[in-house]
Amino acid sequence: MLSRIDLSNCSFLGSIPSSMANLVQLFYLDMSSNSFTGPIPSLSMAKKLTQINISHNNLTGQINFTHWKDLTNVVNLDLRFNSLNGSIPVSLFSLPSLRNLQLSNNQFSGLLNESSNSSSVLDTLDLSSNKLKGPIPMSVFELQGLKFLSLSSNNFDGALQLNEIQQLTNLSNLDLSYNNLSIEYNGTNSSSSSFPQMATLKLVSCKLKTFPDFLKNQSKLTILDLSNNHIKQGIPNWIWKLSNLHYLNLSYNYLVMTLEGPLLNLSSLSVLDLRSNQLDGKLSDLPPVATYLDFSMNNFKSAIPASIGKSLNFTHFFSVSSNKFHGDIPQSLCNATQLRVLNLSNNTLNGTIPPCLIEMSKTLGVLDVRRNKLSGNISDIFPYHCGLQTLNLNGNQLEGVVPRSLVNCTNLEVFDIGNNEISDVFPCHLRSISKLRVLILRSNKFYGPINNCRRSRSNFLWPILQIVDLASNEFTGKIPRKFFSTWKAMLDEEDKARSMLNYLQFSSHYGQFYYQDRITVTSKGLAIELVKILTIFTSIDISANKLQGPIPETIGELKSLYVLNLSHNALTGKIPLSLGKLSRLESLDLSSNNITGEIPMQLVDLTFLAALNLSFNQLVGPIPQGKQFGTFSNYSYIHNKKLCGFPLTTHCTSDEAPPPSATPKSKGTSSTTLIGFDWQFILTGLGFGVGAAVVVAPLTFWEKGRKWHDDCINKILLVIFPMLGLSYSGCYNTKVEEDEDIGDENTKDCEDNGDEDEMEGEAFCGRYCVFCSKLDISRKRVIHGPQCTCHNSPPIFASSSTFFIVTSS
Repeated sequence: MLSRIDLSNCSFLGSIPSSMANLVQLFYLDMSSNSFTGPIPSLSMAKKLTQINISHNNLTGQINFTHWKDLTNVVNLDLRFNSLNGSIPVSLFSLPSLRNLQLSNNQFSGLLNESSNSSSVLDTLDLSSNKLKGPIPMSVFELQGLKFLSLSSNNFDGALQLNEIQQLTNLSNLDLSYNNLSIEYNGTNSSSSSFPQMATLKLVSCKLKTFPDFLKNQSKLTILDLSNNHIKQGIPNWIWKLSNLHYLNLSYNYLVMTLEGPLLNLSSLSVLDLRSNQLDGKLSDLPPVATYLDFSMNNFKSAIPASIGKSLNFTHFFSVSSNKFHGDIPQSLCNATQLRVLNLSNNTLNGTIPPCLIEMSKTLGVLDVRRNKLSGNISDIFPYHCGLQTLNLNGNQLEGVVPRSLVNCTNLEVFDIGNNEISDVFPCHLRSISKLRVLILRSNKFYGPINNCRRSRSNFLWPILQIVDLASNEFTGKIPRKFFSTWKAMLDEEDKARSMLNYLQFSSHYGQFYYQDRITVTSKGLAIELVKILTIFTSIDISANKLQGPIPETIGELKSLYVLNLSHNALTGKIPLSLGKLSRLESLDLSSNNITGEIPMQLVDLTFLAALNLSFNQLVGPIPQGKQFGTFSNYSYIHNKKLCGFPLTTHCTSDEAPPPSATPKSKGTSSTTLIGFDWQFILTGLGFGVGAAVVVAPLTFWEKGRKWHDDCINKILLVIFPMLGLSYSGCYNTKVEEDEDIGDENTKDCEDNGDEDEMEGEAFCGRYCVFCSKLDISRKRVIHGPQCTCHNSPPIFASSSTFFIVTSS
């Protein structure tokens, strides 16, 4: 008997029970905003169902029309925000009572077929954000009762005549944006009155080439979005007469005209987006109640009106960036007390930053004046409870120091003061700003060590910092060993970082708008402007300073690091082995330092490494081979005199050859192969054999050669053994410390017996005793310990028989 089920917003998990098919009396079902998974069970037995809402879950599978065809009383079918797939059964449109069909934000694909028996009462059809393709069926424009039609964010293609909507006399909301459509309009003044009176019209990215003139009769129009099209004309005057217009977006077109005057007529306009066109003129008169005004990326060449602040009483977002505005920043902007985002970047504004703008940062979230010609000091008057999230002053002519009162901006995430003339020490006073993510001090006059920050027990140096650029300053000293270990955002594993994937941006609580942070980083040798800064992107650039000492091993702990640039310093020591742990590293630049040693084999494992520069150092040994190292040119290694191997032209010698793990094996060989020859070892052995034969053979068969050899060895030993504390007696120059007479006699005996060598063997000459003497390798010379006492013994003759030595000591 159960007739009504409402389980919305209950955090349910798992699949929807198939036994719900037994609820024959059910007429209301709401299971939205849970975490249900699996397919939608059949509800065909519940013929009284009028409301079905299973939106905002994780349901999968296809919609089988056989489960729905008997639900003739269904009025509202809402399956939005799931993962349903397959095609959309065209028969759904023929359910006789169906008024609202909402299938947006799923994975439906394929063609949307024509329907010959569509319901005449269907007033809401939302198929947006799917993967539908092909042309929009003309039967959609025959649904006479339609009030809301959204087919946006699909893959519909082909040409569509906008005149087709004339048939939908009740239509009030139309959205065909973000497809591959080419929308054309062939209307005339006489036919414009036959179009339905609409409240919302969105034709974004529809290749529209002109303003549809039927819009001038749309007195009820509140939202008009024709952005990202091909419109190449001036803004028609009738647009300024649409008195009910709240939202107007004509951005990213080719609009040309002088913009002034008529904007005052839009007394209800809240959002005006005209960015990325070719507009010029003045901004003297603005819509009186607008909360969002964006005139960026146009051709405005005038000064910003001095009284402009009086027109921004309700404005939260104001941007005139990327124009040619000149002159001073008007003081009247400080009267716009509702401002949360002020973007004056990329112009030619000069003068100083008005102190009242600094004081205004109590409510201001974004102050972006980068790339102008502003000069002077930054006022040290940031208020207590400063609300700034982004302060971008890059590319001006600012002087002085980093204001100490900036510590009051505890919500600051982006601080970019690069490319100015600031002369200060490392800004340790900002360490209390725990939310800081981007710190750019590039190309200033900062000096001194970067390790002069005395940490307290509770404070760390920016635990979520992800982008650091200290390049082109005058920092000195060593890179602190613990400098990197406090940046915990760079220590996170990739999986953890991706779980918090987002962009750095400022969102307002007062409306649906946001400011997208932009900065410039040097990556892979190129200056790249990051239009959208991912929270997982990490970069460290400390290049072009005067830093000394080794690269800290602790840098290997930054497992999420993408870019590392330490070039153009005076760093010494070896490349840390820990760099091999930076598994996400894409760009590594250590060039122009005094780094020594070999290139660690561990760097071969950096499979994401796309740019490497180790040039102008003192590296030695072979260049590792394999993986990414095969893609780098010789410019990555030049001016390292003792570096060798591919891609350099200097070949490595045998003792410089890389270890077997780093040397790729040739095809067809294996370490376990028993068949085949290693010609390198064969030829090496053959060379040694030939050399030995050349030396040994003459000594074996040539008597005079043997004597010449013995004389040479004798002279060498007479020099060496006294240095070792030994006494040496030879045949021709016997040295005996204790008894010169006996030595002379022995020598004489040796000489007299010289003629008997061949017959009876060669005599050992000199004093010899078992405990004090030994024979040299030729077994003819006596090596005698001078501190050993022994008695005389008769000469000993060498023969093929065993020696019998009678000796006393």
